[in-house]
Amino acid sequence: MIDDTFIAPLSDAFGQVQQWLFEAVVQPLVFEAGLGNLLEDAYTATGWLLVGLIQVLVLLAVIGPLQRWRPVDRVRDSAGVWVDVLYTVIHRLGLFRVAMFFSVEPLLDEVFGQASVWGVNGFQLDGLLAPLWPGVSDTAWASFLVYLLVFDLLDYWIHRGQHHANRWWALHAVHHSQRHMTMWSDNRNHLLDDLLRDVLIAFTARAIGVPPGQFVALVAVTQLVESFSHANLRLSFGWLGERLLVSPRFHRQHHAIGIGHESEGPGTLGGCNFAVLFPVWDVIFGTARFDGGFEPTGIRDQLPDQGGRDYGRGFWAQQWLGLRRLVGRDAV
Repeated sequence: MIDDTFIAPLSDAFGQVQQWLFEAVVQPLVFEAGLGNLLEDAYTATGWLLVGLIQVLVLLAVIGPLQRWRPVDRVRDSAGVWVDVLYTVIHRLGLFRVAMFFSVEPLLDEVFGQASVWGVNGFQLDGLLAPLWPGVSDTAWASFLVYLLVFDLLDYWIHRGQHHANRWWALHAVHHSQRHMTMWSDNRNHLLDDLLRDVLIAFTARAIGVPPGQFVALVAVTQLVESFSHANLRLSFGWLGERLLVSPRFHRQHHAIGIGHESEGPGTLGGCNFAVLFPVWDVIFGTARFDGGFEPTGIRDQLPDQGGRDYGRGFWAQQWLGLRRLVGRDAV
């Protein structure tokens, strides 16, 4: 079992590398740009940059070879995959996070500051659980597990909302329009869709008192598992494993044409297998399907005999068409 004697050295090593990267690269650039008043934010952004670099290395060194070992299908659209790589760079290497710092974070500061003035404050979830689980607030792995479960449950309901609310699906369809799903496809999302999700996640983190360091680790672990579950990899975890952790087979069924986002026929939003990490949420709420194989991915109305709707070839086309669908102006 993971304990603090295992986590502490990793945390210390990460902090040392973050400090070096900040002093050697980021801090000089900040001063050169005349933004010395943002050093604290820049140091935090350096942590996210380091996490993203580690994630990309894991993708290239571990998940990439697995895809080449047992691919579901061959690469039919390399240009489309490179667009997904661009999405990954934007999200994992800090560009999207920097935008959050200058937009969402000040808004949350204002909201929680005003709430504090009114006498409404957040709470420490692990502290509230201490009577039921002695030591949960003092043991890093225990509090990490608690927050991981909470955020995974939140992600499950966010994901169901993306598939059941027509306007939200208009944005989320960018993610599902990839016909050749790979490890890079997790971050293929409309930016407004990601903004909505991240606001909900960040608000919840503030409200339940997640420590900043733990929040970074929670996001990093979740993103890596998501990259793995999107991989072009013919892999199942078996009867028990499929019910413990989302596998590439389990999640591919969620992306399957006419299955993963349509529950009762063409044009009917719904679907199955919404869990991000733990399929137990799908089991509990009746949305789990374990009977699938490795079906083709995409959206039904992309098919030529279903209208051949265009979801965009490049990054900007996908973003623009997503907005048009949102306001009801996208024609087939």
